[in-house]
Amino acid sequence: MIILKSETEIEKMRRVNQMVAETLHELKKMAAPGMTTMELEERARELTASFHARAAFFGYRGYPYYLCVSINEELVHGMPSPRRELKEGDIVSLDFGLIYDGFFGDSAISFGMGRISDEADRLLRVTEDALESAIQKMQVDNRLSDIAQAIQSHAEANNFSVVRQFVGHGIGRSLHEDPQVPNFGTPHPNFRLREGMVLALEPMINIGTWEVRVLEDGWTAVTVDGKLSAHFEHTVAVRATGPDVLSRWVH
Repeated sequence: MIILKSETEIEKMRRVNQMVAETLHELKKMAAPGMTTMELEERARELTASFHARAAFFGYRGYPYYLCVSINEELVHGMPSPRRELKEGDIVSLDFGLIYDGFFGDSAISFGMGRISDEADRLLRVTEDALESAIQKMQVDNRLSDIAQAIQSHAEANNFSVVRQFVGHGIGRSLHEDPQVPNFGTPHPNFRLREGMVLALEPMINIGTWEVRVLEDGWTAVTVDGKLSAHFEHTVAVRATGPDVLSRWVH
């Protein structure tokens, strides 16, 4: 069942998503070669406490951390560790969520650590641009498949591939609500977008094959060919006036 949000509920979601956006901004700013991924986790915990919010991921299906930190071939759900250090040339993906005043916020960013390869830089730009293309499809009476096609066509036009195993989702009083939001697929007449829908759009794009596997820790998803992956995510509301990106940081 798809739950439409009222104006008041969307504004509550904007507030929690701005907390998420501020956290990701602060974590990106502090990230440096030689820092451990657990240091990022610790800072995420401090910021969560300062907001008087709760972590969305902690305890979700048994996940033991506030933050997901995925590096290079890890596309999502990488777990922080005091033994994992950031290195020059890495691609780092941070996925973070909060709960505040009964609503969830969810967003993700990817960025390079110092000097990165031209191919890695292009992957980051294409993935973020694919998300922006999808956001522009968040219009009343467009179809869910328009979002998927925007992401897939942009990625494949740049000779990259789109992950199939993980998709975007509705969000509100639960972290994952209906509908699922695939990042791939040809246009077809599925349901139309309606004002008040709030979706977490999150393309995950790989340099090599789209196929991934989950490591023995039960969480960390990696590309099967070991090539780089990038991940960007925004929580977006469908409004009569067009897409409203609730997790785009307003500073």
